[in-house]
Amino acid sequence: MKKIFLHRKRIALVAGTVLISLASIFSCTNEKREDPNKEEWLSLFNGKNLDKWTPKIVGYEAGVNHKNTFLVEDSLLKVRYAKQDTFKNEFGHLFYADKYSHYRLRATYRFVGEQMTGGPGWAFRNNGFMLHCQSPQSMGLHQDFPISLEMQLLGGSGVGERSTGNLCTPGTHVILGDSLFTPHCVGSSSKTYHGDQWVEVEALVLGDSLIQHIVEGEVVLEYRNPTIDGGNVSGHGAEMKKDGTPLKEGYISIQSETHPIDFKSIEILDLCGCMDPKAKNYKSYYVKADNSKCIY
Repeated sequence: MKKIFLHRKRIALVAGTVLISLASIFSCTNEKREDPNKEEWLSLFNGKNLDKWTPKIVGYEAGVNHKNTFLVEDSLLKVRYAKQDTFKNEFGHLFYADKYSHYRLRATYRFVGEQMTGGPGWAFRNNGFMLHCQSPQSMGLHQDFPISLEMQLLGGSGVGERSTGNLCTPGTHVILGDSLFTPHCVGSSSKTYHGDQWVEVEALVLGDSLIQHIVEGEVVLEYRNPTIDGGNVSGHGAEMKKDGTPLKEGYISIQSETHPIDFKSIEILDLCGCMDPKAKNYKSYYVKADNSKCIY
């Protein structure tokens, strides 16, 4: 009788294991798919340090954060200058590690404090996001600005009008309206933001087909068909500036142009990814397919 009892117990145990295995298989085959409409924004800084960011300051190799110009403090990404320092053409840029082509970039910023001694007048409360940048490693040692498209951020002086979300074009040209735009900068239709108030900006970048600058939810400027061309950049290698080349992708950087600034958030929504509706990670908002990323 004892042997029979053990045998029945073993059968029950095996049966239970089979049921658990079947349940696991059923669970896996019915695994919940990601919500295809849920936007997956990625924060580009972690609030602690500059991981995944590379500084490039005029006169210094990529990776050298001269005088700790760029720093993270109080969960803010900051650009700062020492009070005793005088500007010596040391323009700088801080590059994010990954390259993008189709995306939405969203940030909240504010200008603070006083401009660095000797900074040019036009650089007062002036910063920017450089879009479709060349890499920091490809910049010349004394190159002033990366070949790119600048979504220029400006703060008001307390008097008069001064728009933000403007466009500047170091080493590039764009189609603005129906015409080729060759001057360096053009203003947006935004209002002026005086003082140290927080401002939210966004860039919609669709390769070389369309770029929009958005301030507080309003489209204030748009252009298309950017190409490498023109001037307003110096110190670059000739191999990097092949005029007439469409500018379809690149890196993102922020500037140091002699005025302190804080960034509360910098986020990106990649619009390039799996566009097969059968895949688990399909997203309805993607506009450019990269089905090598699909998960089934």
